[in-house]
Amino acid sequence: MATLEYPSVNISEPKYIGRRNAIPVIYTRGTHYDIGFDIGRTFSGLIQEYVNVYRPLNETYIPLYETAAGKKIYEETLRCVEQQFPGYLREIQGTSDGANVPFHKLFLMHLDDIVPNVANGGAQGNELPVGCSTIICNQPGHQVLGHNEDALSETLNYWYLVSAHVLEPGCKEEKFTSLSYAGFLPGYTMGYNYHGLVYTINTLSAASLRSGKTPRYFITRALLAADNYVQAQQILRNDGIGAAEGFSVNMTFLTQEGDRMFHNAEIGPCEIDANQSQLSILTVSPGENTFHCNKYLRLKVPEVDGLIIDSSVKRMEAICKHPPAKSRQDVVNILSDQTDDEYRVYQEIKKDDRVKTIATGIFDCIEKTWSIYTDKPNSTEPILVIPLQLHGHETTDSPM
Repeated sequence: MATLEYPSVNISEPKYIGRRNAIPVIYTRGTHYDIGFDIGRTFSGLIQEYVNVYRPLNETYIPLYETAAGKKIYEETLRCVEQQFPGYLREIQGTSDGANVPFHKLFLMHLDDIVPNVANGGAQGNELPVGCSTIICNQPGHQVLGHNEDALSETLNYWYLVSAHVLEPGCKEEKFTSLSYAGFLPGYTMGYNYHGLVYTINTLSAASLRSGKTPRYFITRALLAADNYVQAQQILRNDGIGAAEGFSVNMTFLTQEGDRMFHNAEIGPCEIDANQSQLSILTVSPGENTFHCNKYLRLKVPEVDGLIIDSSVKRMEAICKHPPAKSRQDVVNILSDQTDDEYRVYQEIKKDDRVKTIATGIFDCIEKTWSIYTDKPNSTEPILVIPLQLHGHETTDSPM
């Protein structure tokens, strides 16, 4: 298939303001639309600016959306999401209305590279955040899930925390806190819900994506409503339709009985003519560790070439040079590693680095806290420590 050509679009250069040691947080309760509207209204400045400077949207997604091929992929994927997750579309519509940003721009951002990849027959390279490193440490007295959230450099300072309580007739009650990029649904980064699910996400870049299937942002948004591990697997498998893209989930349920078990799930786009995601799950038992970056380790899914794979290989090599983590501090030290000259575990050396670590999260599953750092974690203190509020274990000082 010939590669489609479309005109370039002029976009604004973001004003460089440095790395801000600030975490905006919204607490919101209501219907899906209400929550989206309040997010959009509260962070309208951040969302409008981010939509204006986000290069994949302006240089690729919007121009292609204006072609017949791009519009077809957009519409059939929108129908797929409407069929499964109308509430989450109402959240996006609310954010669109609250922030005064067109709905189609926000939805295109949630489609990632689906439109260019499918339109160009899989010829489209990766336009997305090319990072995220997760360390799981399941050792005696130290049950830790640590995560570097990496993104394109223009995403630095364009994120916030959403602490939401969804109450809508006919819909499942949801209560969660999640880091969210400006204008995006919560869920595709790191967060937890009041059923005890704690998780982080790693982007995986399959070579061939699917139109009319479920974008990963909606599957991970649905994870925030999961009651237990079995339900989380069902959400990831997405029976009846299947994932359009790939990603990885690192998770545990704090309320599960028995020994602490962590899980790493690799999700691949559904195969042609299939109706469920490809899924491989590794369980990390007591006394074991694992880590994950942005490369498939178990599923045999063809991947894109380029930066995301090169960076993952280098970060995995750097992680393997450390002794296996035995404590929370070990996890912090590994996530702070900058020893590689080109691709670092903690990504930021120069102002013009293409990819940066925008935040680090440390979930302590014994203390039941989530510590969030806005700078390299082994040389700074967390800017926020959230006590994890669980159903039936409410506390008065929790942010939920």
